[in-house]
Amino acid sequence: MQNKRILAFILSLLIIMPSCSSASSKLPKKTGNDKSIETSQKEEKITEKQEPEKKETEKKEENNKPDLSENKTQPSNPPSPSEYSNTKRSWYYNPNKTHNVPEVPNDAKAMLKKYSGYYVGDTSSKVIYLTFDEGYENGYTPKILDILKENDVKAAFFVTKPYITQQKDLIKRMVDEGHTVGNHSSTHPSMPSKTSNPESFKKEFADTAKAFKDVTGKDMPMFFRPPMGEYSEKSLKMTEELGYKSIFWSFAHKDWETDNQPGANVSHDRVINGVHNGAIILLHAVSKSNTEALDLIIKDLKAQGYTFKTLEDLPQ
Repeated sequence: MQNKRILAFILSLLIIMPSCSSASSKLPKKTGNDKSIETSQKEEKITEKQEPEKKETEKKEENNKPDLSENKTQPSNPPSPSEYSNTKRSWYYNPNKTHNVPEVPNDAKAMLKKYSGYYVGDTSSKVIYLTFDEGYENGYTPKILDILKENDVKAAFFVTKPYITQQKDLIKRMVDEGHTVGNHSSTHPSMPSKTSNPESFKKEFADTAKAFKDVTGKDMPMFFRPPMGEYSEKSLKMTEELGYKSIFWSFAHKDWETDNQPGANVSHDRVINGVHNGAIILLHAVSKSNTEALDLIIKDLKAQGYTFKTLEDLPQ
């Protein structure tokens, strides 16, 4: 009897065990990848949370970047007057006898171009711009005006304030006969020496222009010849700011020493040998030699095909 009970217990166990094993196999197994999946899901949540903040930061950084595109004009501050060089320079050129435009230092040429300065005019054709400097009257200007009128030539006379006040009739005659009367300053200083005081610099122009208007009733033409040919970048800049063009020259000779004149023939030959297309000729009206040679100079230049232009005809 006892043996039958034991056998029945064993049989029941055999029936239950497969059922338990089958139930166990239906449970999900935990693999080594479960941890990485959980980590990945966690990181994905963090990334999604941080992404808007990252985009917002990048947007702010983008807005703070300077726009360097070529279509945008970058703001620039003009140099202050103190940034312009005031080193005094004396105008010069390298003469030649080949009737070519004389060479001048490249930096000087660039400076004139930048600040409305001229030493030549239209170099593409046979034109000449005849100019005279008048610091004081030595008795030759009436004769010079006669010669210009007889040859139908218009010239420019650069005069100082004292010349205007002392030679009112000659100034009126210059204007009446169609010549240009340019500004040669009030006191004939080296212009770089005046740049430290803008009012003093301006006065050199204004006093002369006022004297001219008092005598003629007209505004003075806006052409300026720096006394002694001395200039600086700063003086040229300040001259331009006053509305003037600075007029230098491509031909001049030693004619200003009244007690050491070269003679009419020498003056004539120097001019004829030194001219070129677009030449701005500087002659001093105090010169006896220039006055005696002027008529023949004009006639010979015309015979060579040159024509005479005024400073108003200078190329822009």
